[in-house]
Amino acid sequence: MDKIESLSHSKWECKYHIVFIPKCRRRTLYGQLRQHLGEVFHELARHKDSRIEEGHLMADHVHMLISIPPKHAVSQVVGYIKGKSAIHVARIYGERKRNFGGQHFWARGYFVTTVGRDEAVIRAYIRHQEKEDQRLDQLQFWS
Repeated sequence: MDKIESLSHSKWECKYHIVFIPKCRRRTLYGQLRQHLGEVFHELARHKDSRIEEGHLMADHVHMLISIPPKHAVSQVVGYIKGKSAIHVARIYGERKRNFGGQHFWARGYFVTTVGRDEAVIRAYIRHQEKEDQRLDQLQFWS
């Protein structure tokens, strides 16, 4: 948790909470890919010297707590993960769905916030987000 990383001339601890969504919140296709995408994201993060410390693939969005070294811009790493994962999805699952191209899988943009002293709170939020969404859906169902 409080691990200080090092590069040749610096010590660092840079963690970010990132959220992004599939284009048009493609629940059906994305639901089939959730299990497989986790390992893809971890591998792509390693390509950019980054590490996904916590993550959860929700029914219609992705949450991750990612550690990114200061030599990489957050936008560069997120763009790389989204772009390469979309290409991967298109190659593996593209034949199964018509009108699906890798460049159109993820919606443009993402949410990012830095993680400081509240890292434990963000980790808990990511872990329990799906349960909370289900609870809220139940409440809306009965309203």
